[in-house]
Amino acid sequence: MGHCDWALSSETMRDYHDSEWGVPVHDDRQMFEHLTLECLQCGLSWGLMMKKREIFRKCFDNFQYDRIAAYGEEDVQRIVNTEGMLKSPRKVRAVINNARCYQTICGEFGSFCAYLWGYTDGKTVLYDGHGEGKIPVSNGLSDEISRDLKKRGFRFVGAVTIYAHLQACGIINDHASDCPCYRRINEANPTVKMKPDREVGAPGQDLQ
Repeated sequence: MGHCDWALSSETMRDYHDSEWGVPVHDDRQMFEHLTLECLQCGLSWGLMMKKREIFRKCFDNFQYDRIAAYGEEDVQRIVNTEGMLKSPRKVRAVINNARCYQTICGEFGSFCAYLWGYTDGKTVLYDGHGEGKIPVSNGLSDEISRDLKKRGFRFVGAVTIYAHLQACGIINDHASDCPCYRRINEANPTVKMKPDREVGAPGQDLQ
């Protein structure tokens, strides 16, 4: 099976690429897991997130956001003191805060998935040029969603973090066009083709 270049670094990354990354998510627990992993990743590597994923699941009740929303300060200390866990009370408190904000959105829209997929009318976006490797670190869509989530009280949800989340949960398909996952996802889900949207590249990256 072919892979996008970033997936070749380890077996764990290959498995994640082949089975999860870019596959449309319509389950709120799974969506919260994806979002939380992106938030925890801020300033760290994605490979580290994959290595610690089972620890995260243990610490955060398998990302059951209703349970996490009820956590108190004793849970923050429990989590931070768990062997192998990130030693960042700030990020742990952000996850708890985000779970509470997540509940509010679920109450308003029926589900967080309904809220998020509403930005693309339920379709996976295929941006011109992305399949050929011209992939930004953020764009107009991720900036719009980031700003709205921040207004709703979420933390660690900058435009770059949200862009990565949109890729992971299948709202944007950024697999390489010659990657088998690209075609498989497109054939199984409704898609819409769009022109580049206020794209921001990484330092030194030329998107033209």
